[in-house]
Amino acid sequence: MYAISLGDDGAELRPLEPWQAEEFLAHIDRGREFIGQYNALPDVVTDLESSRAFLQAYAEKTAADTGRIHGIRTDGTLVGAVILRTMDVEQGTAEAGCWLEPSAVGRGLVTRAARVIIDWAVEERGIHRVDWWVSSENEPSIAVARRLGMTKEGVLRGSYLYRGKRHDEEVWSVLAPEWRAGKQAS
Repeated sequence: MYAISLGDDGAELRPLEPWQAEEFLAHIDRGREFIGQYNALPDVVTDLESSRAFLQAYAEKTAADTGRIHGIRTDGTLVGAVILRTMDVEQGTAEAGCWLEPSAVGRGLVTRAARVIIDWAVEERGIHRVDWWVSSENEPSIAVARRLGMTKEGVLRGSYLYRGKRHDEEVWSVLAPEWRAGKQAS
């Protein structure tokens, strides 16, 4: 399996596949409360069967070219992931997302990993627009959107019911020409 380096600190990005369900579940368990602040994944991945089913759904998206999941690893340990939750090559659109367990926060891992998958989507798959949907309360994820050069397009007030509470969602995006200009500027 291939690995993509995320920098000099040894962090890397690798595809996640159904055969890694046990490791994926252990990762979710380590970060369940933290990840679950704004992300419903811990409510979906609760045991080995649901972990395998989640990864199988992404394997099917990969096969259909409609999404991707890549694990973020430090020192060989799975500590987070970035996803293309949706990807429509014909329309040229995708939605990216992420999560980390607490031990990996504050090292720029999500920003570096998201750059890799967004760049791949834009340059290899011809995606024109990448969205980033985030709870208005999730400041770290909003900061990632900013570092990725995304533009805040608006707030969907009370649009996301999560664990009995309504959340405002912000929609951020980057268009392919902006993405390429941002790469040249750095």
